[in-house]
Amino acid sequence: MSSALVLLPSPAIGHLISMVELGKFILSSQPSLSIHILIIPAPYSAGKTSSYIENVAATVPSIYFHHLPAVSPHSTTAANHETLTFEVLRLSQPNVCQILISISETSTVNALVLDFFCAVHLSVASALKIPCYFFYTSPAACLALFLYTPINHRKYTKSFKDLNGTFLDVPGLPPIPATDMPKPVLDRNDKAYEFFLEASEILPKASGIIINTYESLEPRPLKAISEGQCVPDSTTPPIFCIGPLIATRNEKDFTVNGVGNLKDGLPEWLTWLDSQPSRSVVFLCFGSLGLFSKEQLMEIAIGLERSGQRFLWVVRNPPAIEKGLAISAQADPDLDSLLPDGFLTRTKDRGYVVKSWAPQVAVLNHDSVGGFVTHCGWNSVLEAVWAGVPMVAWPLYAEQRFNRIVMVQDMKIALSMDESEDGFVTAMEVEKRVTELMESESGKLVREQTIAMKKAAKEALSESGSSRVALSKLTESWKRDI
Repeated sequence: MSSALVLLPSPAIGHLISMVELGKFILSSQPSLSIHILIIPAPYSAGKTSSYIENVAATVPSIYFHHLPAVSPHSTTAANHETLTFEVLRLSQPNVCQILISISETSTVNALVLDFFCAVHLSVASALKIPCYFFYTSPAACLALFLYTPINHRKYTKSFKDLNGTFLDVPGLPPIPATDMPKPVLDRNDKAYEFFLEASEILPKASGIIINTYESLEPRPLKAISEGQCVPDSTTPPIFCIGPLIATRNEKDFTVNGVGNLKDGLPEWLTWLDSQPSRSVVFLCFGSLGLFSKEQLMEIAIGLERSGQRFLWVVRNPPAIEKGLAISAQADPDLDSLLPDGFLTRTKDRGYVVKSWAPQVAVLNHDSVGGFVTHCGWNSVLEAVWAGVPMVAWPLYAEQRFNRIVMVQDMKIALSMDESEDGFVTAMEVEKRVTELMESESGKLVREQTIAMKKAAKEALSESGSSRVALSKLTESWKRDI
């Protein structure tokens, strides 16, 4: 029988893209494998994936997608997306088991690779005697934090949100303010906290953990993890750093600088970007779930105008509310109603506002782009590093406040956007940070470090680089586990 690898991402498109890139990377060294990706429908509006999946299926024939039946979470209202995701993934265990049995009838399943959110499916793999690995789509620093979660759970009796002024001591990391822990675990009485705690206890039981990072970007946390400091009461499984895995195509089949397929000709904003000086434009883009109120959009606009910097800014509608959760409104935004009167006219010679979406990887690699204001999602961070573009870190949800800490303090590839207690950022702060990034000595240092990490990323993925070596060790471990 032929050999197969089964990948199970969580429903959000960012996690799906990372899993697909992992599959492509594995195929680059194991072309005879077939890759089977299981798709569990999201319990909330997580961004459309159909066109992306169709493109991958058409261009990479060794990758197959299996759409599992939708299941409804028990909670009709939840405090966050993560709780709904964990519930739906748990309820999908019978469906995952059934599809694994089906694939096993025609292929030898070398391994099941689970997203961190899918930890409960380790029991399914064990029951079917299939080697199970985890793919961690956040940085190694975040993995260190979660592996250490049971220790912190026993150490503190209060919720992290109530530990103002307390810094958590985690091996391999700088001191972490308790209130900067990932949002779903801030309240220990929240169901999401229970799910994350359970997952952190399951993780060390896997045959190995794959991380979308590379050794020279995160040496401190990787050393702590590998030495067993983060799981002092158990055995740490082998760690495989195989990044950075970057999506080279976006779902609208569009790239710039002469690469890719431009179906409808050059858009106006790209013509504008082509006309700007090298490394002069600040790009502002905030991910598939990064949404702002009208008041916050106004502040960003005022700050950009006052800064005098050139900018390309992706603006989306303020969030709509669905079942108590903020979701993206699908329609393009009405810029005239969301931005200050006359803003577009006054800034037309040095700024451009794009409605709803832009091909982020392509934009970051454009010669005119010299800075990136980002929500600190790990895919976006890696894409910026790959392009050698320094960042201003403006976290919005999930583990992004934590990511900001390590990006600024350990990796030194970003400046910090500072917000008020309720998360609001003033126009003065926007003006200050984009100017600092583009003109100051601290911005220059961040730029130099990011370019150095870009070079290191290319080396990691070279033929004899650390990520290629890790990939070889990973595929060899499957053969031993079978």
